[in-house]
Amino acid sequence: MTHDVRVAGTEIVFGCEPDESVLDAAERAGFTMPYSCRKGVCSTCEGGLVAGAADVRGRGPLDGPADGVLLCRTRPRSDLEIAPQRITRREPPARRTVTAKVHKITTPAPDVAVVALRFPTGVRAKFRAGQYLTVVLPGGDSRNYSMANPPHQSDGALLHVRRVPGGRFSGELLDRLGKGDTLQVELPFGEFSLDHESDRPVVLVATGTGFAPIKSIVEDQIKRGGDRPLHLYWGARRAEDLYLADLPAQWADKYDWFSFTPVLSAPDAEWTGRTGHVHRAVLADLTDLRGHEAYACGSPAMTAAAREEFVGTAGLAPGRFFSDAFVPSGDAEPVAAAG
Repeated sequence: MTHDVRVAGTEIVFGCEPDESVLDAAERAGFTMPYSCRKGVCSTCEGGLVAGAADVRGRGPLDGPADGVLLCRTRPRSDLEIAPQRITRREPPARRTVTAKVHKITTPAPDVAVVALRFPTGVRAKFRAGQYLTVVLPGGDSRNYSMANPPHQSDGALLHVRRVPGGRFSGELLDRLGKGDTLQVELPFGEFSLDHESDRPVVLVATGTGFAPIKSIVEDQIKRGGDRPLHLYWGARRAEDLYLADLPAQWADKYDWFSFTPVLSAPDAEWTGRTGHVHRAVLADLTDLRGHEAYACGSPAMTAAAREEFVGTAGLAPGRFFSDAFVPSGDAEPVAAAG
């Protein structure tokens, strides 16, 4: 039996099957809500259950009203009323599954590989800057990786993969891949994309390979000829972990609208730049974020702390915070970093 899901304070209503998540049903109906991992780990899709009965995976049966409900894990047992962080109308994504060939693999840092994939001749896959794809692994499991290439380069995908010991893809399969090998990928996914209806200055915050979607976003603005102010704060432990630091430095030299601040949490004695937690560097520079938008990508710990302090301390509007938390796709428990 199909249940109706109503969005509080709006006229939006869509149907949801009992075995379907509220997030999936909204997307199928042409609406988009914030999400990232779709595995119940990152909390990006967290919202309120205003009324109704639902099963929330990992939490059990739940009757509204209730806060902190992960909509990617919520399946209806009755008609529901929900209160997502935000919801907008958008055509359902034209996802496609592509057999991609490995074109090149480079290693800009000991624990980071850049994997360049090429799609079959004549195949292009539309996506928005900041979105991600899934790599389908043997056995049907999958891993999510942001596309570091901008949307106009739609004949392939560029992935920044952090090597994790024991990781199914980064630890087991990556070292066996070579030029010409194939990977099954599905794309696009995610809502970590600039709001092009806004002209607010943007704070971009990344840790580790969270730089990948930021690269796509910045290079997309370059291609579009835009001049919206973008300030990237990229955090890492050591200087060598900022594996492509020369690239944003070049952008900052070339474009007046772009600024770059690298931040290290465990620098050596030669480092003369900013230190500490990357989101705290933002707050040191920008004590009032009421006129800004913020896009944070990287570890769940960073994205959660950035949201809490940007909103609670610097006055950022909650609806102007966007995040993409990197978590192991095969994991359904909170973790600290991507795999």
